[in-house]
Amino acid sequence: MSAVTATATGKRGFPGLAVLQRIGRSLMLPIAVLPAAALLLRLGSNDMLGGEPGTVAPGMPAGLAQYDGLHWLQPVSEVVGAAGAGIFNNLPLIFALGVAIGFARKADGSTALAAVVGYLVYDSVSDAMSPHVLDRAAEGETQQLINFGVLGGIIMGLTAALLWQRFYRIKLPPYLAFFGGRRFVPIITAFVAIFIAVGMSFLYKPFDAGLTNLGEWVTENDVLGGGLYGFFNRLLIPLGLHHILNSFPWFQLGEYTTATGDVVQGDIFRFLNGDPTAGAFMTGFFPIMMFALPAAALAIWQTARPAQKKIVGGIMLGAALTSFLTGVTEPLEFSFLFVAFPLYFIHAVLTGTALALTNALDIRDGFGFSAGFIDYAINFRIAEKPLLLIVIGLGYAAIYYFLFRWVITKWNLRTPGREEDAEAVEASLGEEAAEIVEEQEKVPAGAPVPPDRSTVADGPVVSDGPPVAPPPAPEPPTAPPTAPPSDGRQN
Repeated sequence: MSAVTATATGKRGFPGLAVLQRIGRSLMLPIAVLPAAALLLRLGSNDMLGGEPGTVAPGMPAGLAQYDGLHWLQPVSEVVGAAGAGIFNNLPLIFALGVAIGFARKADGSTALAAVVGYLVYDSVSDAMSPHVLDRAAEGETQQLINFGVLGGIIMGLTAALLWQRFYRIKLPPYLAFFGGRRFVPIITAFVAIFIAVGMSFLYKPFDAGLTNLGEWVTENDVLGGGLYGFFNRLLIPLGLHHILNSFPWFQLGEYTTATGDVVQGDIFRFLNGDPTAGAFMTGFFPIMMFALPAAALAIWQTARPAQKKIVGGIMLGAALTSFLTGVTEPLEFSFLFVAFPLYFIHAVLTGTALALTNALDIRDGFGFSAGFIDYAINFRIAEKPLLLIVIGLGYAAIYYFLFRWVITKWNLRTPGREEDAEAVEASLGEEAAEIVEEQEKVPAGAPVPPDRSTVADGPVVSDGPPVAPPPAPEPPTAPPTAPPSDGRQN
């Protein structure tokens, strides 16, 4: 079953699945910005480029700027860190832009402009509604503001995309023709954003309470919560819905107040800003992506047919290195997802157990893009018990290798290199043809050939044996005698 077939089946079976898949794909564009933001933020930390004496709290690690002759790196680290923080602080706007462009069909610059205008209006109206919906701050205190975070950006991005598809060809009366077509989309988006912001503001209290309660439950039950998240994270990949699931814990769940007083949300941003409780939804992926999946690739290569091992080995080596270095697992996972789904289900279960195990051992690590070696090395100094991830990873590598190898051979799964290739089919047809020829040699000349063995799927069999005399052709019918031509005279 191919990916295309699976998608088509999903569209027929679940009418809303196609829309959810489009939303998931649209989230990939803004998520692609995160590696740059995470790298800049880490390089600008005091334990990397910074760390000039007097800028680091006692007991905290210092970076290159602590050494004589390198104090000039302190302002460099502050600039680089500010660049990364600028991206993270504006994630809702980035998601609004990215989702609008990714979701709308045939999007152009007016789609992006509509998303920016819509989000700015939505954000300002939400701030204006805060004193009326939340408790008004006393004089001299800071007013609590409505903050849906990335969710607000996603909603406004979808709104801008839908309005663009509906109105980008609209024709207005001649005296308003200048505002027609694509120019009309940002205008209508601004007005719609007002109503969305007002409506969502009345939902903020229950939303915030539910988010807080969920965060507290996950903190107290991070083993179960992390395990379930890891399982469904992998299980939703075939449907393309894992990005929707990821956006909630990575960008929304939990709050942390930094040393500068800024409040940050989400597992990724909290971890990069030093929250010791962050990482519950990231740590367990490192053993899987760096060790377990490359071991699965080794098992797939070793169980391939001898004639296919060279080709499969090259494919698996590239996919395994990609998974190990960057944490991008789709090339490897899709190699056995549709042809051997039992293996993929086992992979999803084991991924859930990895997240549960790392949370049970209080290991904390994180990433800006994915759980590959690059992120592991960059965040090594701010992680807790990172060396244990290597030990756990080697254990999972052994489990994946032996389990995958046993399941593949036990059930004869058609993983890469084990398909019925053209050579096997040709050999099978050749053996059948030889049997037919041998039977024909035993048939006396002139005898009819048995009809059930005279043909194969691809047409009649051509025999190299002695020719079989065809049955005699029927004689053509004799024409009736014709009368001589008449001259028209009577006798």
